[in-house]
Amino acid sequence: MQRVSSASVAVDGETVGAIGPGLVVLLGVRRGDDGAAADRIVRKLLALRVFEDGAGRMNVSSADADAEFLCVSNFTLYGDVRRGNRPSFVDAAPPEEAEPLYERVREGLGARGGRFGARMAVALVNDGPVTLLVES
Repeated sequence: MQRVSSASVAVDGETVGAIGPGLVVLLGVRRGDDGAAADRIVRKLLALRVFEDGAGRMNVSSADADAEFLCVSNFTLYGDVRRGNRPSFVDAAPPEEAEPLYERVREGLGARGGRFGARMAVALVNDGPVTLLVES
C-alpha cells in the first residue's frame, strides 16, 4: 500500500482507473487466501491511520480522510527469488482463485481498479513517501 497524492493505471494506453489523494493497493493473493482474509484486508485498509492530522502526525484513518483507493492486482508480490535468478511464483494463487478475491477487496474498498490479468502501466506520486506492507 502506498499513500499517494495521485495515481492512475492504464491498459494498452487507455486509463482504466485514476484517483486523487488516497491509497494505491498493490494486491497479491497467496495460495490458500480466502474471503475472510480479503475482508480483513479491507477492514485494515479502511482503518489504517496513515493520513496526517493538524499536527502533522499520521493519525487520521483512510475512511476519515475520505481517501480514494486504486487497487491493482499484482501476483509478482509473491515472487520468490531466494534461489536462482528467475522468480518463482508458486506461492501466488492461480488466477481462478485470485480474481474473485481481488474483486472482493476492490469492491469492499470502493476502489477504482486495473484489469485483472492485464499488463498495466501504473503511475503514481507517492506522498511522504509512505509505503507499508499489509498482510491478512
